[in-house]
Amino acid sequence: MPNLYRIRIVVKIGDIELPDFPLLLAPMEDVSDPPFRALCKEQGADVVYTEFISSEGLIRDAAKSTMKLDIYEKERPVGIQIFGANLDSMLRSVEIVEKSNPDIIDINFGCPVKKVVSKGAGAGILKDVDLMVSLTEAMVKHTKLPITVKTRLGWDYDSIKIVEVAERLQDVGIKSIAIHGRTRAQMYKGEANWYPIAEVKNNPRMHIPVFGNGDVDSPEKAMLMRDKFGLDGAMIGRASIGYPWFFREVKHYFQTGTHMAKPTMEERVSAARRHLQMSIDWKGEHLGVFETRRHYANYFRGIPHFKEYRQRLVTIDDSEGVFKVLDEVYEKFGDYQFV
Repeated sequence: MPNLYRIRIVVKIGDIELPDFPLLLAPMEDVSDPPFRALCKEQGADVVYTEFISSEGLIRDAAKSTMKLDIYEKERPVGIQIFGANLDSMLRSVEIVEKSNPDIIDINFGCPVKKVVSKGAGAGILKDVDLMVSLTEAMVKHTKLPITVKTRLGWDYDSIKIVEVAERLQDVGIKSIAIHGRTRAQMYKGEANWYPIAEVKNNPRMHIPVFGNGDVDSPEKAMLMRDKFGLDGAMIGRASIGYPWFFREVKHYFQTGTHMAKPTMEERVSAARRHLQMSIDWKGEHLGVFETRRHYANYFRGIPHFKEYRQRLVTIDDSEGVFKVLDEVYEKFGDYQFV
């Protein structure tokens, strides 16, 4: 059971006031775009972040990078996340990002993907903590917007220095830190280790919010992160893909100690239709159809004998065809009860 008498704690990122134990939508490539952020915001996400954006792409005015700068009033507070390892490029990208008027600029020091790491960016910078700190300090001094950081425990098990790293980043001016409980070497394998994140939070010198990330895939785990590990909030990634209702379910559990009813088939089909339409409106027919596919498995997870429909949803190339399948799904499975 939750502690219903828990003293409310105000969490602040700079001057942005958030509720006790806020839930943050993690920045995810080809996932946390404006359509999906809108759905998550409606379901209780307290802060949302853009997909991560290449600083080199921004300064070259690459279409894919600049498009990711689109943010909307209804999703505030919203953070734009950028990555890179070149100081000049990162500073120039800050100036570009400022024009979109986000609430937060977040630096990605955690992406484990080879093409990012090989350039010394993302988690690659964990091999050079001095550079990580100096680059962050320069960015903090270059903008009035709050700078935050998302990172991992370290490059590998033998190089975990996250308590020191977090303290140094705080000392140069970041306003919060989100830590994924794996090293770069682990990628997304094994279990996330939240104990080093708790060590960061329990460091008496730390005074900025410390958010946990990695394997928060149930309301119980979110509560564990809050009550056992004492963190200031949870950053939700994979558990939200195709399931924006995760945010409201966690908050309901915090308030009542019970699980709320799962979204109905009508809610799921409606969300999938809205998601697809918003994606098409934002990025066009082809990309809108293609990039929404990754969500359908979770929208309709657990339905027996659904394989044929799932296959069609992820192979049909035109929106008219996808909408038709969604109509068929509701007609055939509309009475299905999720548990």
